[in-house]
Amino acid sequence: MAKRHNENLPISDILKEFVEANKLQSGLDKVDVREAWVKMMGNGVNNYTTDVTLDRDVLYIGLSSSVLREELSYGKQKIIDMLNESMGKEVIKKLVLR
Repeated sequence: MAKRHNENLPISDILKEFVEANKLQSGLDKVDVREAWVKMMGNGVNNYTTDVTLDRDVLYIGLSSSVLREELSYGKQKIIDMLNESMGKEVIKKLVLR
């Protein structure tokens, strides 16, 4: 049970403490990276995206189009940088297109 604070705290601070105490940040990052992928790539790429999975610091993207997979492979580092910037921290170090 978490200790009780007598002073009034903003809800954001309380939620941050809860996430840290229960080690939930990695799960939240997995959800956030999916949302960032959908927002950043738009409908054209999302129509061919079958899976978005974050495992440690590697992002696995499942694509149903081999042509799109080849095209995206040329800009892997740029995609990684844009997703990390969108999330506000460095979560992804490697991108694997499947």
